[in-house]
Amino acid sequence: MKVRYSKGPANHTGPESCVRRRREAHHEALTGVRAGQPLSLENRYSLGAHAVTKAEGETGGRAYASAQPTWRGPRPWHARKLLARGFRPGRSAHQALQAAWTGIMGRGGRWVLDVDVRKYFASISHAKLRELLARRVTDGVVRRLIDKWLKAGVLEEGQLSYPDAGTPEGRVISPLMANVYLHYVLEEWFCEQVQPRLRGHSTLVRYCDDFVMVFAYKDDAERVLEVLGKRLGKYGLQLHPDKTRMVDFRFRDSVPHDGGTPTMATTFDFLGFTHVWVRSRKGNPVVRRQTAKARLARAISAIDQQCRAMRHWLLREQHQRLCRMLKGHYAYYYGITGNFERLASLYEQARRNWRKWLSQRSNNSPLGWAAFERVLKHLPLPRPRIVRRYA
Repeated sequence: MKVRYSKGPANHTGPESCVRRRREAHHEALTGVRAGQPLSLENRYSLGAHAVTKAEGETGGRAYASAQPTWRGPRPWHARKLLARGFRPGRSAHQALQAAWTGIMGRGGRWVLDVDVRKYFASISHAKLRELLARRVTDGVVRRLIDKWLKAGVLEEGQLSYPDAGTPEGRVISPLMANVYLHYVLEEWFCEQVQPRLRGHSTLVRYCDDFVMVFAYKDDAERVLEVLGKRLGKYGLQLHPDKTRMVDFRFRDSVPHDGGTPTMATTFDFLGFTHVWVRSRKGNPVVRRQTAKARLARAISAIDQQCRAMRHWLLREQHQRLCRMLKGHYAYYYGITGNFERLASLYEQARRNWRKWLSQRSNNSPLGWAAFERVLKHLPLPRPRIVRRYA
């Protein structure tokens, strides 16, 4: 087939034309500017002085967007990697845990800021939130709808109240507004102003209002902790004085080689898991994540209350309910690498609690362990297993 070529742009659909259009579409999605269109003032700065000067020289003093932008300085918001992993499609708490593990094991993080924001959802300033939303949301209809959500009343125990600040937990819009607020208050500030001034590597991991900061050097952690309260206070937030702390997370042997006094490494809790140093089978120090004691106690208490409430049910119905609770605990969240001991502890406590409440069905015939083992032979409880395997 013959293809005619004219002096203007080619109008055929050959391979080169398809590749060029795909590149232009990719560039437009990243920068919001079509290739061949004049650059706005904002895009001139984001594309870099070298790229703009080169484009102006080739086009007689008029700058145009090229298909391959090179950023100098802060990248546009849509080109940055968002750090938040809570209440976002395709993101999960396990990814946040893995990011924290990588910051410690892969990037040499040894000093951890375990941060807790006091009453975060109730402390969000509506005026500051509107200012932050105005950076990206220009549609008046959407902004008025958000204002209606923020001003909606809250009904608690028959009392209707209209809070002047905060996005109460339980509202449809609260998780989204909480993510937007901390993105500008914390993440953007940390990436653009804090990290360039640090001496070593650093990692910020956030899941909704829970976040930790991992640093390679102690002085970096101290400097950030000193200014973090001021940064949050500028937007109406406060650090919890008792729960916010700096953790020395350097590895220490429980039994020193020189025969000195045993020392235990400091641990920290994040997203329901306690992070602690242990030695692997090869003898290398690694970070293990175990179910936090408070979460384990809560799970055991829930199983105990359930066994008490259903002690007069049929055995098969009790067994089905306990199986669902244990399987959900293993598979939904806590069945990760390194947490087998805590899962086994929950399994053993579930067996004990079930036998205890079955023994109280009658005062005349308590259920002994021999009889209970025969019950378990026909109605076995699911044993602990690791569902999510990580490094």
